[in-house]
Amino acid sequence: MTPPVAADPDLTHISPRDKAEILAQALPYIRKFHGKTLVIKYGGNAMTDPALQQDFAEDVVLLKLVGMNPVVVHGGGPQIDEALAKIGKKGTFIQGMRVTDEETMEVVEWVLGGEVQQDIVGLINVAGGKAVGLTGRDGGMIRARKLKMIDKDDPTKEVDVGQVGEIESIDPSVVKALQDDAFIPVISPIGFGEHNESYNINADVVAAKLATVLKAEKLLMLTNISGVLDKQGKLLTDLTARRIDELFADGTISGGMLPKIAGALDAAKSGVNAVHIIDGRVPHALLLEILTDQAYGTMIRSH
Repeated sequence: MTPPVAADPDLTHISPRDKAEILAQALPYIRKFHGKTLVIKYGGNAMTDPALQQDFAEDVVLLKLVGMNPVVVHGGGPQIDEALAKIGKKGTFIQGMRVTDEETMEVVEWVLGGEVQQDIVGLINVAGGKAVGLTGRDGGMIRARKLKMIDKDDPTKEVDVGQVGEIESIDPSVVKALQDDAFIPVISPIGFGEHNESYNINADVVAAKLATVLKAEKLLMLTNISGVLDKQGKLLTDLTARRIDELFADGTISGGMLPKIAGALDAAKSGVNAVHIIDGRVPHALLLEILTDQAYGTMIRSH
């Protein structure tokens, strides 16, 4: 027997009729996105706050049950830092990328592909879904090579960030097979090279590339900010490729947002209908973004 679900006290004042209206308003969105793939990059607070974790898991299960195909790609920066601290190592970053020596790579693999991934799988399963954890090795999914990183101050120099990879190719067949069989794939951003070496890949980049390869309807990136902000701190809800290039050039978009937005832009240019950068600190942000008119973040269009 399933345990009774605790009613949210905030909802008791809503009449049954209003509740029905609210549910009915989701119908056009359910119809529009039925059978479509949604790639969700899961990170930030949504991933560390227990109440938000539960909201996220419930959202993913609901989307699956109404006929959409959610695919989750997760990060795990804070968890990796915590694990490195335990063995007396400090994470270092260059241009937003984690420097990954051999020892760090081992930690990254067991934290992402073990602990974090299995936590997410467990959360989704408890919420009533059937999640399956994968890394880029499973089904030969993510082939990678060493990232060649150009020094931003001297374009003639290359910076060595260790076992950080860039994607050579993605074979999505294992993801498609799971989707078709009612499973929800949960993917850790670890790729493998031609000599079977492991590579740590930026999770935003993996999510963007996977969305492109799967011809996803949407790429949704949960973050710790309300979206892309202008220099005055105002939310930009709708951005085109050209506007983003301007924001890169004048430094409005910088630091950790660079790989996120660059990946989102690539996906939008490569056929993903809409890329949403949404605030993972908002309870049920995913459902609000997909099933209502309300914009909870920045949408990026290709033109």
